[in-house]
Amino acid sequence: MAQLSFLHLFITFSFISGVLSDSFTLTNNCAYTVWPGVLSNAGSTILSATGFSLQKGESKTLSTPSGWAGRFWGRTICKQDSSGKFSCVTGDCGSGTIECAGGGPTRPFTLAEFKLDGADVPDFYDVSLVDGYNLPMLVAPRGGSGNCVITGCSVDLNKVCPSDLRLLGEDGRETVACQSPCDAFGDPQYCCSGDYGNSNACKPSPYSQFFKHACPRARSYAYDDGTATFTCASADYVIAFCPLISIG
Repeated sequence: MAQLSFLHLFITFSFISGVLSDSFTLTNNCAYTVWPGVLSNAGSTILSATGFSLQKGESKTLSTPSGWAGRFWGRTICKQDSSGKFSCVTGDCGSGTIECAGGGPTRPFTLAEFKLDGADVPDFYDVSLVDGYNLPMLVAPRGGSGNCVITGCSVDLNKVCPSDLRLLGEDGRETVACQSPCDAFGDPQYCCSGDYGNSNACKPSPYSQFFKHACPRARSYAYDDGTATFTCASADYVIAFCPLISIG
């Protein structure tokens, strides 16, 4: 019932707002401002916005061309200094401006990934914690066909992050993000690199299992595609930061 209510909410929103097909609606339910970042994959059209702010309760819709592929994430604790340089404590894209302008995020971050394949051909999508976590995020397909499940991580992992994965804020006390074990330790077995650079050698670790237990539909390590990549044909998508529902 919670999933149905969630979808009904955004179907109603789309009807009122006149959302176009092949679109992403990003909405912020957090108690703080989130600055989404957008990165198109190589060969895909750059979208009309690559970075912007969403105040609490605010939404923004971006339309996409057929066959588009790319990723979305949320930046937090952002500011502009006296010289005009814009930066964020988590998810910063290194552009120095609110627009990411082709720059990818600095880890750790919660990531939504998409490969759109056009009418009647399934899109592929997932929410990934492979590069860590910085805020709750859900992806909800709308109006598509197939196994169009809501996925993501609705849990605030910053509150329960293992002590050796915590990224602390400027005050040195508050946990503002949860690092991946690869970034925290640099060990090839956590990074799925070197001798561990294949699915036979790289297996779940206690750290990736922490992410998987908390957010079973999200990717927890590099070769977690089988339980965390989903497909849906001819859908629009809602990306919710600090979603109003929880998923198991």
